[in-house]
Amino acid sequence: MTPLQIEFTLDQPNATEALGAALAHAYTQAGRGAAVVFLHGELGAGKTTCVRALLRTLGVTGLIRSPTYTLVEVYELPDLACIHVDLYRLRGLRDVEELGLRDYLSGNSLLLVEWPLQGAGALPTPDLEISLSYLDGGRQATLRAGSDGGHRLIDVLRDDTSLMAYVSNLT
Repeated sequence: MTPLQIEFTLDQPNATEALGAALAHAYTQAGRGAAVVFLHGELGAGKTTCVRALLRTLGVTGLIRSPTYTLVEVYELPDLACIHVDLYRLRGLRDVEELGLRDYLSGNSLLLVEWPLQGAGALPTPDLEISLSYLDGGRQATLRAGSDGGHRLIDVLRDDTSLMAYVSNLT
């Protein structure tokens, strides 16, 4: 499988939310199933903002907490389990393995992992990796497919005209 990658410049304040919403639509259109998404980026780069918009678009209502202190937040929808994980404070494979994240991956489930490098070796292979970085007052988003499912997500995103209205420099 040839690696597939796209980059976006998120130059408007709500562009990170638009990316999250577009990812939710892409996941739905790509056929759902079990999917793993890694989110990389410095503190404040927009990882949790992107995830919140994704979860809202999928239908999560009520408070969406950052899992910084709880480590794992699970959102059960009628036909989908969304698991939002933050591994920032963990320092070893054993810590990550004790979370039992692989147990969540069955049927229609979406595992969203912030700071995945903290869990290297204990996490499933990602279908999609998202890297957010600062760029000239905005953000740069790089999305890289790691599986056929990730390829489908990126293909759907490329066709999402609502996302394209918020971003520039698609490469």
